[in-house]
Amino acid sequence: DVLPSPEGPLPSVSITEIRQYLRAQGIPFHDGYSCLHTPSLFTDIRESQPPPPASSVPYTLFIDKTTGSFLCTATLAEGTWQDFQANVELRHRGVPPASSEEPEEDTRQAREDARCIWEWAVPLWDLLDEDETNKTKAMFGISLVTDATLKRFGVRYLRTAKSLVFPWFSPRDATLKGLKLMRVEKKGDAISYVEETIPRFDSYRNLFGLPLVSRRDTELVLTGWELDALALNQATGVASLALPRGATCLPPALLPYLEQFKRITLWLGEDLRSWEAAKLFARKLSLKRCSLVRPGDLQPRPLEALNQGLNLTKILRAALPASHKSIVSFRQLREEVFGELVNTEQVAGVKWARFPELNKLLKGHRRGELTIFTGPTGSGKTTFISEYALDLCMQGVCTLWGSFEINNVRLAKIMLTQFAAQRLEDQLELYDEWADRFEDLPLYFMTFHGQQNIKYVPAPLSLAVF
Repeated sequence: DVLPSPEGPLPSVSITEIRQYLRAQGIPFHDGYSCLHTPSLFTDIRESQPPPPASSVPYTLFIDKTTGSFLCTATLAEGTWQDFQANVELRHRGVPPASSEEPEEDTRQAREDARCIWEWAVPLWDLLDEDETNKTKAMFGISLVTDATLKRFGVRYLRTAKSLVFPWFSPRDATLKGLKLMRVEKKGDAISYVEETIPRFDSYRNLFGLPLVSRRDTELVLTGWELDALALNQATGVASLALPRGATCLPPALLPYLEQFKRITLWLGEDLRSWEAAKLFARKLSLKRCSLVRPGDLQPRPLEALNQGLNLTKILRAALPASHKSIVSFRQLREEVFGELVNTEQVAGVKWARFPELNKLLKGHRRGELTIFTGPTGSGKTTFISEYALDLCMQGVCTLWGSFEINNVRLAKIMLTQFAAQRLEDQLELYDEWADRFEDLPLYFMTFHGQQNIKYVPAPLSLAVF
């Protein structure tokens, strides 16, 4: 039997405490936008060699200012603030710091599956039949994307699944670490894109297009879709990257790779949810260096702009600065007010698919609002809120559960049963199938259970906002 993981929260750490610790340990550092930069503890320096001068030591280890977690871009070693402190103590004792752990068996198998799919896939720019190439491009709306662009980003096509294949390469040695597959589904006149990642999202995170970024690049456009990154790079020549989960989240583990850029433009999509996500991500990346492209008829998402013959460079130059003063005039708010009037339904919130009466009362789930459900014990509050959350999760709304009364295993069991709409206890052979689908939902659980000190609760809440 496997012992359960401890339910207690990790101790929080402030940026002041991190700086004080680094100074006390004699570790040089300098401030970045989202991280502190320090020399790595994990690079191999032989004892027979004299220590290099401090000015020539590369600062390849990044410590997140919000969470204290670290990542060494030279070795890909990563961990919590407590792991960093433990490795510093090991170094003082003369023990080599622990290297990054080998991936688990499931992860190794998933990466092997990704490698096999990558070998089966055909370079999209090199299909034998020109007619097949044109039809494939037209199906995904990328007829204007050149073969040179597709070759530069390494996009391939998997005939058996009729899917585009986007590679994720390791930023350290350019080896293949994962794939995203995208196929088109048509329902009447509506077209939707279905995505699948190997390994799963929770197993691997990366930025599509990262190996193409030069150390000399200081300007970046961050998109929410791989096809948008292709269109932007082709039309403007600016370094363009795509987030692994679109506008859903910006994982903290990716922040070190964005530290080199002095200017970042966020062009995440064409709806109000993408606009709100862009404003949140800008706070995480540092407002002073971020600009935002507001969605609109004249500023659609990059691929659509390319297909319409719009000037993408002009749109980037007109991006709004994310930073603002404490006092603003109506002139600065004018476009945002117009955007809310034009997008009345989106401003009203994300509608519940299964609760039409709730939509009439609350107008949808809206960012920045607090809704309280009360009732006596056993009245069904948890059961209803589980359905409430699942409804939104299935529409792509990130959900964080803080259940202080019911432990996470029992809560997840309730929600999985509701998601499957059947008693899995009687059909255990279906468990893995439904668990795989449930795992892909943007659903997270805090590890608090029972009475907790209030000072530990805000840290995971503030992190989850991003």
